[in-house]
Amino acid sequence: MATNVVSVLNDLIETSKDGEKGFRKAAEDAHDPQLKTVFVSAADACALGARELQDTVQGLGGKPETGGSVGGALHRGWVDVKSAVADRSDHAILVECERGEDVAKKRYHDALEKELPLDVRAIVERQYQGVLQNHDRVRALRDQYAAANR
Repeated sequence: MATNVVSVLNDLIETSKDGEKGFRKAAEDAHDPQLKTVFVSAADACALGARELQDTVQGLGGKPETGGSVGGALHRGWVDVKSAVADRSDHAILVECERGEDVAKKRYHDALEKELPLDVRAIVERQYQGVLQNHDRVRALRDQYAAANR
């Protein structure tokens, strides 16, 4: 069965939009100004990735997604509820960001398991490397903040 390339890319657009919204929310909630900068930068990278995927879908003659996923909205909603009940530390925010990046890693990995045209695969692979870098940066910061709070 042939891979529906537009569907695969639209799933990744939703993932990128979820990441953008999640990182922007994290930037709003973070206390440390340097951490806010890291989150804004990650959100901007997610937005650029989504735009590149949307352009690719249009180039393939498809209709690109424009928003995030229902799951992402629910996750952000849960984070909002959690922040309303407790004063969230930067460490707790980093833990949530890492969870979101775990989801992004899986979605990109799953997309790369599918049959994709070489030019599309190159885009997805490059973006996947960015997701891995984001994840590793967030994990390192999480560990740094956990150590500082011991």
